Amino acid sequence: MKEALIQQFTELYQKEPAATYFTPGRVNLIGEHIDYNGGLVLPAAITLGTTLCIAPNDDNVFRFKSLNLPDTHTIEVSSGYQKDGNAWFNYPLGIINLLTEAGKKLSGFDFLFHGNIPVSSGLSSSASIEVLTAYAFNDLLDLGYTRLEIAVMGQKVENDFIGVHSGIMDQFAVAFGEKDQAILLNCDTLKHIMVDCKLGNYNLANINTNKSRKLEESKYNERVEECSQALQALNQEITLHNLCELSAEKFALHKHLITDPVILDRATHVITENDRVQFAAKALGLQDLEAFGRLMYASHQSLKELYEVSGKELDTIVEFCQQYPQVIGARMTGAGFGGCAIALLEKGYEEDFTEQLNAYYVERIGYKAEVYISEIGDGARKI
Repeated sequence: MKEALIQQFTELYQKEPAATYFTPGRVNLIGEHIDYNGGLVLPAAITLGTTLCIAPNDDNVFRFKSLNLPDTHTIEVSSGYQKDGNAWFNYPLGIINLLTEAGKKLSGFDFLFHGNIPVSSGLSSSASIEVLTAYAFNDLLDLGYTRLEIAVMGQKVENDFIGVHSGIMDQFAVAFGEKDQAILLNCDTLKHIMVDCKLGNYNLANINTNKSRKLEESKYNERVEECSQALQALNQEITLHNLCELSAEKFALHKHLITDPVILDRATHVITENDRVQFAAKALGLQDLEAFGRLMYASHQSLKELYEVSGKELDTIVEFCQQYPQVIGARMTGAGFGGCAIALLEKGYEEDFTEQLNAYYVERIGYKAEVYISEIGDGARKI
């Protein structure tokens, strides 16, 4: 892909790029809607991702082009930038705005992106672009940021420029990912350890529902607020900064403080999901993939019934996986409301799985899903 992208860049801008970079997408293996509640998550970088060719120009403009889309967008260099509707280039523009606010002098640059992450699928194409842009500027201009600082920059763009109140998990995973390793990340302290994630005779199947979603327009921010309400209720008797400071046992002693049954469901999911992450990390460390698969199914059930962020499309995929003997675990991944599910699929069954899944899915949903087989790969890098 690198050589083809360089050729396209050269034809488009009549010069060769200064450098080429790659940042992956990510899957969250387990631990959903935990990142903004200060808990544990278990993401991993995947081998699908976004590639960028970049070079400075003398025209005092930023030119954004993606091979995935027809238009080229030109923004003049200035002292500050505003979000442009829901345009895809808001993600790199947000990084430019953040660097500008930090006093970094950015002259004009030409960008050419190409991604093979399905957009709006839940595999973090947005975090991939954010971290990719920050990583490229950091390397090209020798800005001296650490990977953690780059991940934090991506989250800040997502929160303040894009308007999605997400945690740091996505940006952290695509910045720090390593081949055949999952990241056990404490979203409160940002302390992390790498967990061996050798899938043996199984592949990671990423299944795109093809139901597009926009987090800004979804109920994502509503769930953040509901968790805040649960925290406020619990703080009538105890002092907590985040829901995930509570163990399941301690939660049982204080949950009577949450009188709204919906808010109680949300908090119950968060606290039990945090426990599942710990069990899952242990199972992976022992290479007990069947135990890990059972935890995946339990996670999906909680997200469906208690947190209510799944939906007919995602549930249909997981229902099929439960009936398919060569799948040992499946769940929605990402924020939900559409997007992607993941499954642990026995190697050699990719074609049959895709065919049978789509027959089942089309009958119930009316259109096809897409299956992408990936491995667990490395994080942001120059290529």
